[in-house]
Order: sequence, then structure tokens, then C-alpha cells
Amino acid sequence: MTELDLLLKQAAEEIREAQDLRTLDEYRIQYLGKKGKLTDYLKKLGQLPAEERPFAGQKLNSIKAEIQVLIDSKASELQARQIAEQLVAESVDVSLPGRRQPAGSLHPITQIRERIELIFKEMGFLVAEGPEIENDYYNFEALNVPALHPARSMMDTFYFDDGLLLRTHTSPIQIRFMELNPPPFRMIAVGRVFRRDFDLTHTPMFHQVEGLVVDETVTFADLKGLLTEFLQTFFNSPVPLRFRPSYFPFTEPSAEVDIGCVRCEGRGCRICKNTGWLEVLGCGMVHPKVLEGVNIDSERYRGFAFGIGFDRLALLRYSIPDLRTLFENDLRFLQQF
Repeated sequence: MTELDLLLKQAAEEIREAQDLRTLDEYRIQYLGKKGKLTDYLKKLGQLPAEERPFAGQKLNSIKAEIQVLIDSKASELQARQIAEQLVAESVDVSLPGRRQPAGSLHPITQIRERIELIFKEMGFLVAEGPEIENDYYNFEALNVPALHPARSMMDTFYFDDGLLLRTHTSPIQIRFMELNPPPFRMIAVGRVFRRDFDLTHTPMFHQVEGLVVDETVTFADLKGLLTEFLQTFFNSPVPLRFRPSYFPFTEPSAEVDIGCVRCEGRGCRICKNTGWLEVLGCGMVHPKVLEGVNIDSERYRGFAFGIGFDRLALLRYSIPDLRTLFENDLRFLQQF
């Protein structure tokens, strides 16, 4: 009996000193578990004289009940303390100012696109879009591209098994527009285009804006005036332009347009390869065969067209050295815009 009294005293002290529920549970197992100390005493009851067993059994049950009460009481205390500490840790000071989510911004390509569209809308142009998956007719044939032209090769164009392809320029939008809208009109076609190319200044997917004006009296002089106005407005600077003779199947005559390097102002640098000039677009008078293919009288109407890869304009406007950084989605880069 003396050993049982000492066991109860020891258990009470340990339970009282427990600082967490895990330790308390270890004490429960130590005293009340299947291999606990009280269980050992219960197994020894059979060794006592018959007249002492009832009294010893009652004593063991009483101590077991007391230890259980002590454990339950301490568990309630520890749980209440844990809840109080959690409430303090998770409390919210409603008097503090709110924490706003950081504001996002438009991607630089989106900003450039919106700027280009705004400039042309102010000049009276409509904005048109079309499907990115095209067929050979709209992407090549309707634009007077010969059957053996290099642009049709597998090296330049992404083809699908069913004969469809990813459009290589936004010119198919112009064909679709002319099929549905009689002249006169002025429109721009904007969107993504796809070609097999990937380096510092080219990516397999890039963005293009192409313009088309069809009327009875338009001339190459109108084209030059329009492009000069657009580029000088875009760069907010009287940048010099030069037109170099070139060849495109869908325009005749054709030209490529260079601007004075916006980085070195024509003195020569790495960006312009020390020439003082940067190529930015192609243009020309619409070939009569293209107009006739969409049932526009080429004897009465004339047109001019131009195409600009505005990813390159983004490089020039923001002084970005590598085109690929525009599509890597690095927040450290994009947050600058």
C-alpha cells in the first residue's frame, strides 16, 4: 500500500509539471498503459493472500481513477493554453492599414500593340484580326506567292498533316477583309505569326501589324508619307527614313524601310552594325493580281500595303538587347515596364 501511495504522489507531480500534450500522453502510457506501472501491480494481485485481494484491488482502481482525473484536468489546461497562444499568434490588428496586392502591368508587347493601334486609328484605319491556323490559299496563293517560293518550304513554315499551317504573316487577314469589304478602305491586320527561326532577333512566334489602303488615287508617295508620319509619331522623334528597292510577291513596286538608328542617332553602333540604319518594315504597291483575286477592279483601284514586326519596335523603343527576353516571363524583367 505504501508503494501505491508513493506511485500516486510521483504521478501527480509529473502530471502537474507537464508542459505540453505530448509529454502528458507519455505519462498516461507510463502509468495507465498496457505495460504501465499500475498494470504491473494488477498482474501481482494473484500473489496476495485471498483476504487482502479485494482491498488491494479497490486501492488500485482508486489510484487509477485519480491519475486519470489528474491527466484529464491537465489536458484541459494545456489545450486552453494552446488555444490562447494560437489566438495571440494569429490575431489581427484591425487598426493597421490594409496591405494591397502589388499592381500588375501590361506586357511590353501589349503596350506596343496598343500604341500602334492607337496611332493608326487616329489616321482612320480599322483594326482586323483573323485565324492563326490558315490554309495554303489565304497564306500564299491569294498573295501571289509562287508554288516554288522558298517561303512555302518546310524550313520556313509550320505545316499540319491535313494541309493546314500556322500563318507566316498577317496578310491572310487582308485577303479575308477584301473579300467582304468593297473599296475604298484603310485597315490594319494585327496578330501573332509563326516561322521556323530562333536567335537574338528572331523567335518562332512573333507579332506583326500589316496595313492596307485601297482607293482610286493612292500612290507610292501616299505610302511614304503615311509611314514617315507613323514612325516619327511612334518614336516621338523626327527619325530619318530611307526606302530601298526590294521584292515581295504581293507588291509591285516593293521597298524595305530603314530608320536612322535610335540608339546612336546615325553615328554607328553595335545595334545598327555601325551603318547608322535599322531595317524596320517592308512595303509596296499592291500587286494587281492580288486585287483581281478578290474581285477588285485593278484598272480602277490601286492600293499600298506594309508590314511591321512590332516585337522589333519594342526592342528599339525600350533598348532591349535580346528579343527572347520578351517571352521568358521573368518578372524581374517585366516589372520594369
